[in-house]
Amino acid sequence: MNLHEYQAKELIASYGVPIQNGIKADNLDEAITAYNKICKDTNSTFAIVKAQIHAGGRGKGGGVKLVKSLDELKQEAGNILGMMLKTPQTPGGMDGEGKLVKKILVAEDAYAPDFDACSEFYVSILMDRKAQKNVIVYSTEGGMDIEKVAEETPHLVHKEWVDPQLGLQGFQTRKIGFNLGLSGVALKNMSKFIAKLYASYLGSDASLIEINPTLKTADDRIVAVDTKISLDANALYRQKDLAKLRDEDEEDPAELEAEKEGLNYVKLDGNVGCMVNGAGLAMATMDIIKLSGGSPANFLDVGGTADAERVEKAFKIILKDPNVKAILINIFGGIVRCDRVAQGVVDAYKNMGNITVPIIVRLQGTNADIAKELIDNSGLEVHSATLLREAADLVKKLVA
Repeated sequence: MNLHEYQAKELIASYGVPIQNGIKADNLDEAITAYNKICKDTNSTFAIVKAQIHAGGRGKGGGVKLVKSLDELKQEAGNILGMMLKTPQTPGGMDGEGKLVKKILVAEDAYAPDFDACSEFYVSILMDRKAQKNVIVYSTEGGMDIEKVAEETPHLVHKEWVDPQLGLQGFQTRKIGFNLGLSGVALKNMSKFIAKLYASYLGSDASLIEINPTLKTADDRIVAVDTKISLDANALYRQKDLAKLRDEDEEDPAELEAEKEGLNYVKLDGNVGCMVNGAGLAMATMDIIKLSGGSPANFLDVGGTADAERVEKAFKIILKDPNVKAILINIFGGIVRCDRVAQGVVDAYKNMGNITVPIIVRLQGTNADIAKELIDNSGLEVHSATLLREAADLVKKLVA
């Protein structure tokens, strides 16, 4: 579950992490009020207006603006609120539709009073599954796309792994500061910053915390200027307060619907819809689609109870994607009987009555022969297959 910047900053601030102060606004009047308070607190007319959407690269799309007066605040806040913001990370990238901006953050100018004396760093914390440890990734190249930095200047990206039994040690936080070229007060503040940030990562059950940029101010304070947090959705049952921060407007409607129906669905960019029982089989099915020359349009695991009602719900969700040109159903009948799944497919097809894309059904396991007979004798435009290779060949033929 992703958080907005203002939510993420509030979260890490609760663990003592210094942040760029700001106030969330849902409309222009609230933005004006926020600006006036920021100006009063900082004794400055400078402020930053930031669009609040779940995507990075907002500045590239015009979603982050520096304002120097109330008139500029009114103009820029008015422009950003309600805009369809396109960034490299919104659906379709800079050429896509973008995301609607419904709220903004009016923040202090953390670089004042001496911009040239400030330094920007990159800091993130995530899980390294291969090492089975949390890892702190950091770089002197803050404010930039870390992927580009890693590709072009990999020696500028450092990593510090944290042993889960020992936890983050003081020498590690100091090492991070040294590698960032800090000394004196700035080094001590960075060490404290990293320690508190790591505590917020653990305490919130986050899967990712990214601070880009992390700012060293002219007076050697270390401040989180931008904050991105992704929470582990599997841990939200014990993070009730954080679960309330979910913004469903920022999520894919089909994924939300699938979640409410108890289906595991992730939308992808391909043209072949997948309906499978079991995550491992779903991954293998997507691989075979790619090998056949197609491209999976989704990951969808219907689970072990693929009855008629469940299959129909899955059909409806898959068909919400206009890019889907065919649907591949691949079910292994272990606990669930293949003939029940087949009957569910036939019943769902008849109930919906408006399925115009070809459907390939491959059923293996308990009563697979009966299931194939049911499909073949249904009189519907459903293609049955026994082997996975047969299903792949049908996908290739029907999607081409």
